[in-house]
Parts: sequence; C-alpha cells; structure tokens
Amino acid sequence: MAYTTINKSSLNMNTKLYTGTGSSNSVTGVGFKPDWTWIKNRDQADEHNVYDVVRGATKRLITNDSTVEGTQSNGLSAFGSDGFTVVDSNATNISNEKYAAWNWKAGTSFSNSAGANGASIASTGSINTTAGFSIISYTGSGSNATVAHGLGVAPKMIIVKNRQGSNSWRVAHDSIGWNKSIFLDNTNAAQTEAYFNNTAPTSQVFYIGTDGGTNGNNNNIIAYCFADKQGYSKLSSYKGNGNADGTFVYTGFKPAFVIIKRTSSGGDDWVMYDNKRNTFNVLDKRLNPNSNGAEQDTDILDFLSNGFKLRGTPDYVNGNGSTYIYMAFGQTIVGSNNIPATAR
Repeated sequence: MAYTTINKSSLNMNTKLYTGTGSSNSVTGVGFKPDWTWIKNRDQADEHNVYDVVRGATKRLITNDSTVEGTQSNGLSAFGSDGFTVVDSNATNISNEKYAAWNWKAGTSFSNSAGANGASIASTGSINTTAGFSIISYTGSGSNATVAHGLGVAPKMIIVKNRQGSNSWRVAHDSIGWNKSIFLDNTNAAQTEAYFNNTAPTSQVFYIGTDGGTNGNNNNIIAYCFADKQGYSKLSSYKGNGNADGTFVYTGFKPAFVIIKRTSSGGDDWVMYDNKRNTFNVLDKRLNPNSNGAEQDTDILDFLSNGFKLRGTPDYVNGNGSTYIYMAFGQTIVGSNNIPATAR
C-alpha cells in the first residue's frame, strides 16, 4: 500500500452528482474551488461539456466532438469556492435530470515566456504541482516547438484541444510512447503520429510537432497535463485476459475515478467510472467520453483498496491479450500522517 503526501485526495479531484433545475443552479459540495470541470447528463444523449478557469467559465469544449470552442451563456456560468453555477442548458441543467461533474483543482497561476525553462513558445495557465495537474494555454506556431507545463516532473498523459480548429482531441500517454497518439472523441486505436514530435516530455516542457491539433499556427490551444503521484494518481496500462475473473491492475491506492481506453485495436469506446455513481462493487454505471450517450449499466470492474479488477469480458476493457491505457485518481488510504483509512 503506497504512502502519499496527499492526505485527502478529494481536495484535489472529486466527483459531484447533482440534479438539474432548469434555472440558475449553484452546485456545491465539491470540496474545493474547481479549475477544470467536466459535466455529463446521465439520463440523456447530451454532450460531455468541459470548462476551465484558464479559458473562462462560459467557454465550452465537448470531449465527444471535434468542434471549436463555443461561448455558452446558458451552461456553466461561474466557478465558486465549493463548486460551480450552471444555468438552463439541456447539457448541464435540465430540470429533474441527473448529472455527473468531475472536478480537478489546479489553483496556482502559471506563466512562462518563450525562451524560459527550455520552452520555445510562451504558455500560461493554472497548476497544482502537489497533485500533478496543470491546465496550459498557448498559441501554436506551426513549427516544432516546446511548451512549459509547470509540473516540475514529466507528465505521463497530456490531453490537447485546438480551441479554434475542428481537430480531434489529441491524447498522448506514456504507456503507448510519445511517437503515438489517440483521439479522445472517437474509438481509434493508438496510431503513429508526430503530434508530440516523437519526444517524451521533460520535467519542464512537452514537445509538439507541426500538426494543427496540437500546434495550429496562431491558434489558441489548451492542454491538460497529468503526472503520476504516489498514492493519488496513476497513468499506466494493462493487458486484458478475456476472462470474467479479469486482470487486476495495481495502482497503490483505492480508486475514486478511472478512465480506460483500448489502444491495441480500434472500434472501442473510452469508458469512465467513479465511486459516486457506483457506491459499491461491482461497478456498472458506464459513461463514454467519446459519445454523447446516456449512462449504461454493465457489470465491469471492482474498486479495491490498492487498485481495480476487471469483472467483465467486453473488448472495451478486457479483451484477451489487448492493451489498455488508463488514468486513475484515488481515495487516500494512507497519507503523510501515516493514518490508514478503512478499505471499502
């Protein structure tokens, strides 16, 4: 069981469930002021809506679509000290429908000029070095470049969207190599591309090639960067076994939130699970970041005290011999105060 310097994981990443009101709705109980909020209507085929403090509260991106950023006055209108406010949008606040909101804390302003810390282009944003998360905004150059991410350690996963171009979401993950990429908004397998200039990030910068999705000339681009933090976050991979007694994936903590994607073959959805929509094992409430579909019920996995275990055989999580990437965030079991919590 891993120790962690983060005594309360839910003060850095937390899932909040709420019911829409159809009018201004102050959603509280997140536990911190969120800097990145991802909202999905569980009951209906509505988009996955992504908002952050760097771009501004009303600026929406959609994970299941490659469309450009839009200003949405009737979606998430403000971030608050313990949550956020949504207005009357069907995608975030229709009356009496159920929503999930996944929230991350960054919180510290960041600015890096071109030429500083090994970066060839300027970047600004909001960072949380303790929890290994940063939101980074930059303007593309169209030429190979480096961008400062502010984490102080090399990120293991980076999700990038060109805010002004209809480019798919580019996702780089250390487990598939930095000469490959995968798209958040569709079902493709990992493919060899130079989106991240075939180069692993350093503790200071990540690399981008000439692709419009990560480096469109004069385009505003947003990047969400994640690093491993012992006992709190894990960004890695596993092999499926095609058996109902499925693969056990060690994270070193009890997960609170997991996203999984099959990378060795195409045609399978991304899937996401959390400990608020599922309060006990087996976890079955599935949403797909690449699809606007409503929540589905399929017994898939268990959250255990030190990882997660596959309990289903669908190819999208447990195909025999298939490779999967994942990002997981935890419920603290043993923190720097060395006091163990009760396992689920």
